[in-house]
Amino acid sequence: MTTFTVLNYLNAHQQLARRLDVDAFQQGIEMIKVAFECGKKIITCGNGGSASTASHYITDWNKMVSLATGKKFRGVSLCDNVGLITAYGNDLSYADVFAGQVDALMDEGDLLVAVSGSGNSPNVIKAIESARRAGGKVLGVVGYDGGKMMPLCDHNVWVPSFDMQLCEDIHLMFGHMVMKTLCSSDIK
Repeated sequence: MTTFTVLNYLNAHQQLARRLDVDAFQQGIEMIKVAFECGKKIITCGNGGSASTASHYITDWNKMVSLATGKKFRGVSLCDNVGLITAYGNDLSYADVFAGQVDALMDEGDLLVAVSGSGNSPNVIKAIESARRAGGKVLGVVGYDGGKMMPLCDHNVWVPSFDMQLCEDIHLMFGHMVMKTLCSSDIK
């Protein structure tokens, strides 16, 4: 095992950056931009660090994009209502904490942004399935080998690494890329 150093970590990021599919990132940004321009809801979910990322996306996008464009950004993070999450977890199962919310919120044409380092979280996969039944679109933001969720999504922003921290870092960067794109666009 390599000893951790700041330089090693930054070098690992640099090497990984060269392996990213930049066009796939741009297409993911475009999916979100189109949903926003059409006034659709953009719903995020994830577990652990990915839950924090999903929440961070909506915090940045709702505030900054709305301020920059003067247009409502209709973003919702399914990770932010602890009472609702624990109600679904207790009364049904933890695998249903996002799918139940998707069933209640998603309309045809809305976009689910599903964030998962491994791509194998059962509750995220069930949310994707619920989004599909509702006629929604799905953008996967995933790491590792893409897991079970990658083939279920309309498009994926994939970080090809089995280092969870590197995946989470780049997933968060993707959210900032979305924000900067939408804030600098001429959407009104």
